[in-house]
Amino acid sequence: MTRPAIFDGHNDLLSCLWAVGDSTGESFFAGREGMLSLESCRAGGFNGGFFAIWAPGEMAGAPDPMATFRAFPPIDTEKARRVTLEQAAILIRMSATRPDAIRLCRSVNEIETARAAGAIAALMHVEGCEGIGAGLDELHILHAAGLRSLGPVWSRDNIFGHGVPFNFPASPDTGPGLTDAGRRLVAECDRLGVLVDLAHLNQKGFWDVAGLSGKPLVSTHSAAHALCPATRNLTDRQLDAMAERGGLVGLNFGVGFLRADGVKNPDMPVEQMIRHLDHLLARLGEGGVALGSDFDGTMVPGWMTGAADLPKLVTGMEAAGYGDVLIERLCWSNWMDLLRRVIG
Repeated sequence: MTRPAIFDGHNDLLSCLWAVGDSTGESFFAGREGMLSLESCRAGGFNGGFFAIWAPGEMAGAPDPMATFRAFPPIDTEKARRVTLEQAAILIRMSATRPDAIRLCRSVNEIETARAAGAIAALMHVEGCEGIGAGLDELHILHAAGLRSLGPVWSRDNIFGHGVPFNFPASPDTGPGLTDAGRRLVAECDRLGVLVDLAHLNQKGFWDVAGLSGKPLVSTHSAAHALCPATRNLTDRQLDAMAERGGLVGLNFGVGFLRADGVKNPDMPVEQMIRHLDHLLARLGEGGVALGSDFDGTMVPGWMTGAADLPKLVTGMEAAGYGDVLIERLCWSNWMDLLRRVIG
């Protein structure tokens, strides 16, 4: 088949650029070392995706990123507000200075126009809303700047709700659900046409969003709890509820969320990703599954060094018997269909 265009549910490029002081995204265009660069995106057919804004904090206890259990305390809101705006500005500058290469998009029509022009279509996403106050003023400012997707929490608590800590094997049922401020946030996102991402919410928060929102239920970068019982993954009951609402899951490429043993070991074959895709497809149907790599934010399989290696995953789909139509849906069309129903 002709190599499909890929729209991806999650990457952490902006926080990586911010961390090294690259306020213009120059290193992205110049071939930075990392999972995403302009060169690697073009080589792998990466034509667009959700570009996450994320404010880093501290890890509770020993800072061991390889630990099975990792919990994170709340972070300073003033710092988070500043970091959120600075990372949003990076994406805005990149889009303004190199529209031939990347474009900030606010609708599916703009995404498709960027693709036709050979530019990467970037959807602005906030991962964890520590930079947004209870009055939601910052939400409206960011929406005017192009924000079209947000996760109320990352894997730590904030004024809107409770994120799941990273743990294995464990249930995502780890604490209370949304706060009153979180409920107001979800209602305003529905009104504005901003997608509410369930990826880092705990189980009670998931069900709160399901009860409050009239939109499809979406997790931009998760996997199947039945195959890898990590707290960040979705149970079959959650997947069934998402299917009933016409929702979607973007498959996370992180090995700690895919391997049956939950170990952060990049020695993992493409077939394990296919097992998760099979399970998600069985629960959500062919229109409810897409990709959510988490590039530049997680440990991916060793054969997947970054966007340039996305064709290897497509080859794995072909070897598993996925036809051209299904592969195209997983790689592009399912995200477009979902976004049309949420952001327009």
